[in-house]
Amino acid sequence: MTIHRLAMSKSVCIVGAGPSGLVAAKTLLHDAAPGSFNVTIFDSQHRIGGLWPTDKTGNSGLVHPLMVANQSKHTIQFSDFAWRDSDPDFPKAWQVGRYLKHYLKEYGGADVRLGHKVTRAELQDGGSWKIQTDSEKGTETSVFDYLLVATGFFGSPMWPEGLPRKGDVPIIHSSKYRDVESLLSQAKDASNKILIVGGQMSGVEIAGTVATHLSSLIHSPGPKAINNPERFTIQHVVQRPVWTVPLFTSVNPDAAAPRFLPCDLPSYNTTLRPHPLVNNQGHISVDAARKSNSIYRFVLGTDQSVFSSETKIDGELLDMPPYLAIGTHYMDFVRSALIRPRHGRLSNITGTTATVASDGNEESITDIAAVIVATGFDPSPSISFLPSPILEVLSHSPAHPNLPVALAFHGTHHPTLPTLGFVGFYRSPYWGVMEMQARFVTRLFREHAEGAASARPPALQAALTNDDSIQRTLALRDDARCSQFPMGDYAFLMQEFAAALELPKSPTIGTTPTLTNGHPMDILTPARYISSGASEAQCKQAIQNLQSTHNTAMAGLTGTSFVAGAVFRSLLGEWSLERDLVSKLPSHPSGRFSGTAKFLLRAGTADGRESKFSSAQSVEDSPNNADALDMGLEYLYIEDGEFTAAGTNMRFRATRRYVYRYDEASDTLSVWFARTDDQARADYLFHEVEFITPDSLDGNAKSDDGKKDGWRAKASHLCVQDSYDVHYEFFFRAVNLREWKLGYSVLGPKKDYTISGVYRRRDGTE
Repeated sequence: MTIHRLAMSKSVCIVGAGPSGLVAAKTLLHDAAPGSFNVTIFDSQHRIGGLWPTDKTGNSGLVHPLMVANQSKHTIQFSDFAWRDSDPDFPKAWQVGRYLKHYLKEYGGADVRLGHKVTRAELQDGGSWKIQTDSEKGTETSVFDYLLVATGFFGSPMWPEGLPRKGDVPIIHSSKYRDVESLLSQAKDASNKILIVGGQMSGVEIAGTVATHLSSLIHSPGPKAINNPERFTIQHVVQRPVWTVPLFTSVNPDAAAPRFLPCDLPSYNTTLRPHPLVNNQGHISVDAARKSNSIYRFVLGTDQSVFSSETKIDGELLDMPPYLAIGTHYMDFVRSALIRPRHGRLSNITGTTATVASDGNEESITDIAAVIVATGFDPSPSISFLPSPILEVLSHSPAHPNLPVALAFHGTHHPTLPTLGFVGFYRSPYWGVMEMQARFVTRLFREHAEGAASARPPALQAALTNDDSIQRTLALRDDARCSQFPMGDYAFLMQEFAAALELPKSPTIGTTPTLTNGHPMDILTPARYISSGASEAQCKQAIQNLQSTHNTAMAGLTGTSFVAGAVFRSLLGEWSLERDLVSKLPSHPSGRFSGTAKFLLRAGTADGRESKFSSAQSVEDSPNNADALDMGLEYLYIEDGEFTAAGTNMRFRATRRYVYRYDEASDTLSVWFARTDDQARADYLFHEVEFITPDSLDGNAKSDDGKKDGWRAKASHLCVQDSYDVHYEFFFRAVNLREWKLGYSVLGPKKDYTISGVYRRRDGTE
């Protein structure tokens, strides 16, 4: 059956109902003149969202629904659709999918055909496209005036040479991983290693996720689904170390009490770069590499040797284009040896033994229980429906998965194919760039439909005339100094699209405090560029986005927001602890404790807060916090050492346990007593930690002794008639805690003493 569209408006076929497809449809239908286009979206999945599942239980896709996005909602947004204030700064995958579902509802009008796989696209005389789809209803063929490819870059998993797809142990792609219990369900008693292959974004992410799940399996109360889970470690095969950045970084990383913000806000503070912006991605010279590597080292406060010699970046590595990954707990799991990086390439795997080759040498990793492949995706299957002559025009090269096609003006089109457009078809696309690409393609389609190319605005004509995107892509394919993300300069791309489309940059809402560079922040977000001719409702949504970003920045720069989360993240692992007790009463001896303190990460438990989590009612669409039933993560705190009484030779072993929790919704760190009958469980609340805003906004206030003050915090607790006055001080080196102090003043009818303790990293490197 062949269907011909109405001639009154131009028909557009969009392949893909993920973020790029949805923003393309919205732009064609709501930003172009009414009636210019009618749009049909085809997607092989039975839901919208692409990578992003639309509910918590959506386990069939490539992304775990509970995976946390590696950029904040201030970057993962479209200009004229705001996130809810109750949504977290870093949403989970299913929350991103829900945002897209609501976006489609707000900007409807497209004919969305789910469960329809585009299998063939043929260019017809005159430029129209015959599109063939397969679905449960059978095969259908339709003709459209324009074809827009929005399939994304995740065609099929790439598989390392030498690694079979099946073996004596489970071998899965990282996109299929869901939980460690399933992964290890068939593990033999002699096996003790989980092998992860791939060291960039997905490798670091999946290694950190598996380590978190494994740590939780080991340290959570109750029966274990896997026998002796503490025997397992994660062996992470990487070709070279990468800079691993947490979700929250600082605008003043050299301060002892740094201010924290979502990591993309400092990164996209455009006052840090000279204008007009110059593309800092693509070919990376040695000088550019050194500069970028020095910036990462400054942001992190370390060359990463404090975690392991295997993660250290120095020497010749500083001359190489930097590789970046986002990882919340990865580096501290490396420090604690739950994750062990192994430099090299996987050569083969036989039975339960893997061989890793590095610098002409080979090393065996034995007793493997499972293998996870995290080597990315091949994008070529995503465009397999395009015929060979079209792929040839696009210089298609399956051998170059990072740059599979060569497209004009930053990945949008090819000048010889005016009825074909692309949105979001590059590695790690930014949502703001997707939106700009959609606007650009819409402009080109509209020009073509109206035959108005000769009346093209000068700015657009200049942009197309001066564009060298195709030549640049071809040159980068075999460039050994090509950047990790060849189209990764978000700010530059936004500048270039805005100039071509003559879109003015909206001012920020409000002004942040002046930073050390002498300027307030100028944070780039998609909402800075609203579509020309936007409606009042669209402008209102954009303003809401801008206000949210400003509020977030001010909360971090002038208050105590995100500090509790930074402290909680950085506690993981083992610390040395020295504590002095000074008692004014003879019934309680003074003395000194010396030992260790371990913070053991696990999934949050309901113990002690059963009433909060007793309701099983779904809150996915509640106007309140969408993740209200999420118990987050917590630490089991175990302190062990020796107490020496003052003035005597009396010594005895001393140990205690607590549970430390972080609540993301309230940005609160809390400490709970452990139960006496089951010390792996929390009993009742000891105190909530209240951080104190420093007097100095730069985080470099000094005490009377000349030392820089850290982040101070306080708490209190009344236990029957005994009052506990608690005080903390946390000293950071950039994003990581290097030392912290905890003291108590305890006063009651039979108690009058003070405790002061200092925690330092046990390896002494911090």
